[in-house]
Amino acid sequence: MQLLRLAWAVTASAVCFLLLLILHNQVLREGQLAAGTCEIVTLDRDSSQPRRTIARQTARCACRKGRIAGTTRARPACVDGRIVWTRQWCEMSPCLDDEGCDLLVNQSGWTCTQPGGRVK
Repeated sequence: MQLLRLAWAVTASAVCFLLLLILHNQVLREGQLAAGTCEIVTLDRDSSQPRRTIARQTARCACRKGRIAGTTRARPACVDGRIVWTRQWCEMSPCLDDEGCDLLVNQSGWTCTQPGGRVK
């Protein structure tokens, strides 16, 4: 009798665990990001000024502890939080491989310079 109760308890526990696992995977599929990933939510381009295009994007990130949303190689990414706190933006490699990174004078951001000298 005791063995039968133990078997039922183990079976019930296993079924509950499987149901929780299935539910967790379903929640992740329905809008939750996996830890350490980012996605672009909106992307706006403003070409109202001649010879100038301003691009803005909004990203959603799920970063692990000690990391914060940032930019790596012109894509949203989770970066080391120290980079943001010290305002050393170029340490997160925000520009593409062939571009140079320069801090703005007030360290509020960065610019990426393409090989031909074009700044973006």
